[in-house]
Amino acid sequence: MAEQKKIDVVIPAYKPGEKFQKLIKMLQKQTYPIHEILIMNTEKAYFPEASVAGLPNVRVEHLTRAEFDHGGTRDKAAGLLSGDFFLFMTQDAVPADTYLVEKLAGAFDDEKVDAAYARQLPNPDCSVIERYTRSFNYPDAPSVKTKKDLPKYGIKTFFCSNVCAMYRAETYWRLGGFEKKTIFNEDMIFAGKIILNGGGIAYVPEARVIHSHNYGNIEQLRRNFDLAVSQAEHPEIFAMASSESEGMKLVKQTTRYLIKSGHPWLIPELVIKSGFKFIGYRLGKAYQKLPRGLVKRLSMNKSYWEK
Repeated sequence: MAEQKKIDVVIPAYKPGEKFQKLIKMLQKQTYPIHEILIMNTEKAYFPEASVAGLPNVRVEHLTRAEFDHGGTRDKAAGLLSGDFFLFMTQDAVPADTYLVEKLAGAFDDEKVDAAYARQLPNPDCSVIERYTRSFNYPDAPSVKTKKDLPKYGIKTFFCSNVCAMYRAETYWRLGGFEKKTIFNEDMIFAGKIILNGGGIAYVPEARVIHSHNYGNIEQLRRNFDLAVSQAEHPEIFAMASSESEGMKLVKQTTRYLIKSGHPWLIPELVIKSGFKFIGYRLGKAYQKLPRGLVKRLSMNKSYWEK
């Protein structure tokens, strides 16, 4: 980036722990200076004030659980900032080195890039299957996806993760920002807007965060239920490409990987996990036909249905 721009970081937080403290420390060490770090914390009673005490560029805004929304909270945060770029992160995404912000910022030297997201590396305790899923979704090769890539990438054209993603502020406001009320997937919904309006989404593998989850089967079902609800609520974007074909591709490639890497006994676990994901996804797509009580039980974000 020829001229140094003002970069603000947004981190939604809820009962933040050790990873959050590592994240804050690593952000303070970045080679590219951060203008301000805004933490949107849910429930003041659970926030460790000592973790940010004395840091001049850190601000904390507290909200209640009822006020939190995946899209609305992040959008509110953007409205409190003045940066040229917004970097959204989650509380459990730890920069792998001091070059994270610099590498993401560099992607915007390409004028068609309106968003750039980082590579997610697995935690040391990450399961074999999830470790491969990380490499499937976050490969070595960089890319810039635009509307012309829809036939090639399908749903992956809209892939962008707010675990660690930077956005051009001018574009963010011009396209209306994140959805004010969304159960999940606010990043891909906005990425879809960028693509449909002629912009580009950059994947920057040199920008790396350590982030992974070992979700159980029910957690996977609930996560995929919410994912599908968000897609059903935004057909203007997701009707253009199917998620199911990408899911089948992941299962096939993971199966081949488990055989080649000497873990064939994990294939039944993969099949069961994939089944739970698929059931969650299909139920989420049809959520409007389901009883309200069942919808709430199936969802990972139960407070969304109480609003």
